[in-house]
Parts: sequence; C-alpha cells; structure tokens
Amino acid sequence: MTRRLTPPPRAFVIGWPIKHSRSPLIHNYWLKTLGLEGSYERIEVPPDDLATFLASMRDNGFVGGNVTLPHKESAFELCGRRTATAEELGAVNTLWLDGATLCGDNTDVGGFLASLDAEAPGWAQHCATAVVLGAGGAARAIVQAILQRSKSTIFLVNRTREKALDLARQFAAEIVVCDWTELSNLLEKADLLVNTTSLGMAGQPALSVDIAAVPARAIVCDIVYVPLETELLHAARHRGLKAVGGLGMLLHQAVPGFERWFGRRPQVTAELRALVEADVMAATAGKI
Repeated sequence: MTRRLTPPPRAFVIGWPIKHSRSPLIHNYWLKTLGLEGSYERIEVPPDDLATFLASMRDNGFVGGNVTLPHKESAFELCGRRTATAEELGAVNTLWLDGATLCGDNTDVGGFLASLDAEAPGWAQHCATAVVLGAGGAARAIVQAILQRSKSTIFLVNRTREKALDLARQFAAEIVVCDWTELSNLLEKADLLVNTTSLGMAGQPALSVDIAAVPARAIVCDIVYVPLETELLHAARHRGLKAVGGLGMLLHQAVPGFERWFGRRPQVTAELRALVEADVMAATAGKI
C-alpha cells in the first residue's frame, strides 16, 4: 500500500493591502534557521472575500495564519472558538484550525509585554501612571497589556472623546478619558507614555507632542516601527529617556502563531531584529 505523505504546513498573513507586511520575512527566517519544512505567504484579501477565504483554508492546505488591517474584527466574528484575550479585545490577529473549527487569538497583548520586558526590564514595578495616545484597536491591546501587569491609572487621550469613552467602558479598571488639550499636564506625571496611533508613521502626519515635561524616570513607547525611530522616540532618546520602538512588539507577537502552525517555539534574536531593521531602512530610504 502506498503511504500518503502529509504536505508541509502552509501559513499566511492576510490584509487589504498587505504588500507592506514584514511577517513573511520573520516567519520564513524562523523556518530556515530551525530547519523546518513549511511556508508562510503574504495574501491580499479584499474585505468582501474574507469569509470565503477563511472557509476554504483547509482545502487550500493552510493550517492557519495572521490577520491584519482591516480584517481583525471581521475574522473575530468568523471564529468558532477564541481565546480569552481575543474575547476581551473583540479582535484576532492569529488563526489556526482545530479539526474543522476556526480558532482565533490576539497576540498583540503578549507581544507588547514581551517587548517591554526585553527592552525596559522591571517597568511594571514602577508604573503608577500610564498615558496612552489613541483609542483604536491597538490601544485596546495596549491598555489590556498594561492592566495585566501593573496597577497603573491609565489616562486615555484621543481627539475623538466618544471613541475613547467606548474603549474605557470595556474595562473595569480605572481609565480616565482626557482630551488632547489636557496632554501637556498629564505628561508631568507619566511613568509610561505609549503612542498607539498611526501618527508619525511613514506617509502619515507627524505626532506633535512636546515631551519636555515627561519625568526622567518615564518610559516612552511608540508601536510604530516604520520608521524605526519616530520623532517621538527621537525626542525621548535626546532627553535621555528610555525609548521602546514598535519593532519588538512586531517580532514578539509573531512567536505564538509560529509555534502553533509549525510545532516549534522560535526565538526573537538580535540577528532577526537586524534583518527586519535592514528591510525597513531599505524600504524607507529617502522617503522620510
């Protein structure tokens, strides 16, 4: 009897658009360095085609994949089972199949925490006050992460107050919604400042924040990773503050998905970081 061979696992990242994604660079690096068979592909999926694409995952040989904008909330609704973190956030970024069931997780929370732990060890022990800029999906993940690890009072600052209030209502903890005009006063007591908006990203308007009043003890984070050093991070480093960019979050959030699809837990190494940094710098050369 001829024995049927199991094909190597296939995984994906889907979005609309998706050509900017560095996920294939990360996952294929791990496949190569760990000596594993398999593939990780970048696939552009229009919003109207999302349900059809996910329903045909198994037939197309996929074991799972990543989801990015604008599909995180829609994919959440299409999952038959979700992790507690995904349920709390109402969005998924990581999918896999358990039999015929589509399962979803949100690894942004863990990715942000792992990045902070690696680049600012012990941050949570001294974080009494956190200022979070933005109230979108990324802000939900960041707020959840901060609350998981610290007893911070979180000041949520967004230009659209109602959107910030909607986000704050999702959490039982103390979250104070503030207007952008209040930001300068809030920064005076910030132990942690996090930009979760797209402001400062390549091709987007600048983030106009004067951090002169931020205490010397504060940690300044920007989840943007293109460019690698945003104006916010540059200003923080110029002042001698601890600055944490968005690349670490990108790298660490990828770890759980890879382990699910390919059966080995990869490491975020200096070599991988340098590889992705070089790719970002090459892509942004002369554009910023």
